[in-house]
Amino acid sequence: MNHESVAQRSAFHPASPTRRFRVQLSPTRRGARLARLLATEQLRSWGLPFEAGEQVVAELAANAVSHGRVPGRDFRLGMTVSASTLRIEVTDARGDRPPSATPPAAAPDDEETGRGLLLVQAYADRWGTEPGPAPCKKVWAELDLPAPYRMQEQPPDRPRR
Repeated sequence: MNHESVAQRSAFHPASPTRRFRVQLSPTRRGARLARLLATEQLRSWGLPFEAGEQVVAELAANAVSHGRVPGRDFRLGMTVSASTLRIEVTDARGDRPPSATPPAAAPDDEETGRGLLLVQAYADRWGTEPGPAPCKKVWAELDLPAPYRMQEQPPDRPRR
């Protein structure tokens, strides 16, 4: 983990209605596992439900390691919480390999892989891809927060009379 990631991870400002978490990880199975663990702990520290977000991060990070790996190039995990939405982004180094816009119907029962985007689609309210800075791509998923976890929008400061 680099210094910038640690600084960004703790960059929550109570007056701001947006919370952000960013970390850069090695494109290995260990890096994917660490992405899931860090995301879970960050969501817990924000007081948010973490089960769905944890699963989405696990699948997107595993895909980044399996399909987006370029030796010597890390992948990035980002999470942003606005008033009513958790956005998860995973950026990898293979912009030339975007996932299919529609995941396959299902992998054969005897296959151990091939269900990642189906799980993302099941947990997320929206998901998609964006070209990242060349040569990267970003796969994102948004989860609408349940009503009890939505943050209150801060009204703008009013001048005192």
